[in-house]
Amino acid sequence: MRSTIAALLLLSAYPAEAQDVSGPARVVDGDSLDFGGIAVRIYGIDAPELAQGCERSGQSWPCGREAAAKLAELVARGSVACEQRDYDDHGRVVSTCRVGSTDLGEAMVNAGLAVAFTQFSTQYVGAEARARDARVGLWAGSFQMPADYRAANPRKSDRPVERARAVTPQRSNAPSGVYYRNCKDARAAGAAPIYRGQPGYRPEMDGDGDGIACEPYRGQ
Repeated sequence: MRSTIAALLLLSAYPAEAQDVSGPARVVDGDSLDFGGIAVRIYGIDAPELAQGCERSGQSWPCGREAAAKLAELVARGSVACEQRDYDDHGRVVSTCRVGSTDLGEAMVNAGLAVAFTQFSTQYVGAEARARDARVGLWAGSFQMPADYRAANPRKSDRPVERARAVTPQRSNAPSGVYYRNCKDARAAGAAPIYRGQPGYRPEMDGDGDGIACEPYRGQ
């Protein structure tokens, strides 16, 4: 009986609800945000990587940086609210994000600075078709699909980490049973950064998969 009660108490320490976040956000690239150490990947879209270039009117242009600038413009309009849909293979929270009534994913695809990520969702296929027909953004010239660009130009931080289930965050295997719901809590406890193997480390809080969770944001 005691063991059953102890197990129930342990389970209650790990919330089953999705990790929704809101507030001011920092733009990492055209489809990624950072909320004070919580890495968020915008659901259903794929934007050019920061270093990626595209072609337009016979000239190269920095489409990756323009995508990031467009997202920064949208984010600057107000508080960002993100509703979790999943975790990705790099431990980031995959979320539908809005500023007021503006769906950030839809806005990026409408601007032609991201494509519908149909491997995971068809939600923005219509928006992509409209942008392509209007020949805006990426569609004004030629470009490599972001996923193909990443495959051809792998980065160290692109290595996958253990995938966590959405709405059921993994528990720490550390002997102490230390658990922080997010990096904000870890920082408040004075525990950040947390290295892989240390109490409280979880892949969900290690956005770039380098084995260091809740590290100070350094940009890319």
